[in-house]
Amino acid sequence: MKITVLNGSPKGDISVTMQYIRYIRKQYPDNTYYIHDISRGIKVIEKDPKAFRAVLEDVRSSELVIWAFPLYYLLVPSQYKRFIELVFERKASAAFRSKFAAVITTSIHFFDHTGHNYLRAICDDLAMKFAGSYSAAMYDLVRGRERKRFDAFTTCMFDAVRDNTPAARAYYPVSARMSPYRPSPPKNRINPAGKNIVIITDASSPSSNLGKMADRLSRSFTEAPPVYNLHDLKIKGGCLGCLQCAYDNRCVYGDSDDFHLFFESRIKAADIIFYCMETRDRHLSSLWKRFIDRSFYNNHTPVLEGKQVGCLVSGQLGKLSSFNEFLRAFPEFQHANLVDIVTDEGGNSKELDLQIQNLACNAVARAEKNYIGPPTFLSVGGWKIFRDEIWGWLRFPFLADHRYYRKHGMYDFPKRRFAQSLVNGALSQLVRLPGFRDVVYKQRMKEEMLRPFKAILKL
Repeated sequence: MKITVLNGSPKGDISVTMQYIRYIRKQYPDNTYYIHDISRGIKVIEKDPKAFRAVLEDVRSSELVIWAFPLYYLLVPSQYKRFIELVFERKASAAFRSKFAAVITTSIHFFDHTGHNYLRAICDDLAMKFAGSYSAAMYDLVRGRERKRFDAFTTCMFDAVRDNTPAARAYYPVSARMSPYRPSPPKNRINPAGKNIVIITDASSPSSNLGKMADRLSRSFTEAPPVYNLHDLKIKGGCLGCLQCAYDNRCVYGDSDDFHLFFESRIKAADIIFYCMETRDRHLSSLWKRFIDRSFYNNHTPVLEGKQVGCLVSGQLGKLSSFNEFLRAFPEFQHANLVDIVTDEGGNSKELDLQIQNLACNAVARAEKNYIGPPTFLSVGGWKIFRDEIWGWLRFPFLADHRYYRKHGMYDFPKRRFAQSLVNGALSQLVRLPGFRDVVYKQRMKEEMLRPFKAILKL
């Protein structure tokens, strides 16, 4: 069997993800494997047509394509995202059509499902036959039980290819065409109340819908904040996954481009941040992903804590579940407050004007009240994963994270409370008695659940 592996790790062959591919090669040595280091070689692939064609030729001649990558910020690395954009931009999807596809990722299971859902949708857009996906914790392969699970997955994957098993489609096409936005001048501009406001966009042109939306947002204030376009920022490349920042939050890029100074002086200093995005291939653009990935020099700390975040999106966000969840989860696990998400998918310019105006107004109002919404599963579950991993095997090399978590009380494991333990132990024994159990569960349970509220509500 001929197999093309599209390696999404910026570290190339020495990545954790590629050890899973090496294991597959060891278990199935009779297959022919074409391996391309997509993320590490993205600049060459983008600039050299021969390099891009070489990848496509191997895909075209293969029976199975394996998308293998580490999770970077709820999605694929920005370099990998750029390759996917190139496939569509250069109308090269024919090379992938009818090929079997599988996804293999490594992570700590922090929003791994959003990365998998995105790639599954891309495979559907490329008319590929999906043979399954596998989300591995980084070192699952060295654990006997998990290795058996991976063996079962690879067997099923290869069986699907050999048997030409029909594959169900999970995602259907999404139109990229939006009705033109024709903004009207704001009637009542909003006083920013001294708040530092930053607007960032990846608008392809000022005359695009997103360009007009970002401009309309800026003009909603009495003192129009500047609109920063990522196309104008010099960002040399995406996160390299080198972890040199893990000790003291210093990125290997240093001040060799604009990113670090911009993030420190604009993002961290802001009270209100508006992210303005055009949808690209079912998600944010690789340019935006590069910006977000590069912020990893802060490691796993909530650098947007206390800030208000608003989003403007040009595109059919309502049909892009993974992107939608990304936008809602990202501010929350950063301990920021998501004010709202406004899109142009409704096609009504007057209504969009009102939504943008309300977004600006609500952002300032919430900033004045220092309001941060209560956490949901998106952040509660996520931070428990980070808490446990940084306390455990990730404490080294992420010493900067460890210092931060310890200082800010983020190691909030369940505490042993002597009195509560006594009460729980006694009640656990008493409910074994049928009479006592009936009183507790049939007569008193509802009332007792409300007891903590009585002092506040004076019941």
